[in-house]
Amino acid sequence: MSVMQSIRKHLNNVEEYTCCLLLAVFVLLLFAQILLRQFFQYSIPWGDEVATYMFVWFAYLGAVVAAKMSAHNRVSFHFKFFPPIVKTISETIADMLWVAFNAYFVYLSYDFVFNKMNLFWKSQTTGIPMKYFYMILPIAFTLMSIRILWNNYERLFKGVEAIDPEAEELKKMQKLQVQKSAA
Repeated sequence: MSVMQSIRKHLNNVEEYTCCLLLAVFVLLLFAQILLRQFFQYSIPWGDEVATYMFVWFAYLGAVVAAKMSAHNRVSFHFKFFPPIVKTISETIADMLWVAFNAYFVYLSYDFVFNKMNLFWKSQTTGIPMKYFYMILPIAFTLMSIRILWNNYERLFKGVEAIDPEAEELKKMQKLQVQKSAA
């Protein structure tokens, strides 16, 4: 693997790495809080608040990862009954509506964070301006739109279908069952 391919691979997975880091840190922080409360009757003053904000960032970036894998919850069962071209067109229209919603939400959240949010709103325990915690809204919805558009580009122009990892695993299990029953 060349250096450029390695860099692209890591950049392509930056949301996943960030999610893993956030998950590990907020779970460790909450675990430390529990231990400190139970054994030392002490609590890190900012621990619960920071863990909550980390969890919110984790959830929004997780939605970006799900969009990247085409693993988002959506009603697509009925598309299986359509002819391939109708299925493709219907899925593309649905994704473009999703992108339009995301674009509107990016506009609203950007406007809120940069124009309407009071500059003096600060986190209670850390004193960090709340704008930094709310920044996840325009960031996540922008990244989600980019991932949706990229998946559509690959599906329509390159013929590469992004497969939900769970659906892929189910197909493998079905193949194994067929092989076992044939043997």
